[in-house]
Amino acid sequence: MAADIIQPGWTIAPMEMRDLLQVAAIDQQTFANPWSAASYRYEVTENPAAHFIVAVVGPERRVIGYAGYWLVVDEAHIGTLAVQAAWRRHGLGGELLTRLLDQARSLGATLATLEVRAGNAAAQHLYHKYGFVEVGRRSHYYQDNGEDALLLTARW
Repeated sequence: MAADIIQPGWTIAPMEMRDLLQVAAIDQQTFANPWSAASYRYEVTENPAAHFIVAVVGPERRVIGYAGYWLVVDEAHIGTLAVQAAWRRHGLGGELLTRLLDQARSLGATLATLEVRAGNAAAQHLYHKYGFVEVGRRSHYYQDNGEDALLLTARW
């Protein structure tokens, strides 16, 4: 996927090695169980099923959001999506999600799945807006507090 400007101020492009420390920093600020930079390095350099993107601003390529999925046969499993706090509520999360879904469809996916915290209403709202429906629940899925995860799926 080539980088392209989607709105004045940010660009979406494939995640690169130079992005990993910034991505890991946003991950730590966003999630109770963040991934390490090494985890992202593996996804970018070694996992052929992985497709990860970043939203960046400025000539210095400052990362303000990212997302990624794994394509397994005809299913895109969205593993992560986060937007830096200062950039939330500007449509960036929806744009990242749209890009993932469009790319997955172009690679032959017929559905997408993800897990979301049962208590994360904002994320659930975003996913429902893009056609995801709840198809199950994973009890005590999150290790930090035992919260359930909702399993969401979108088909096309």
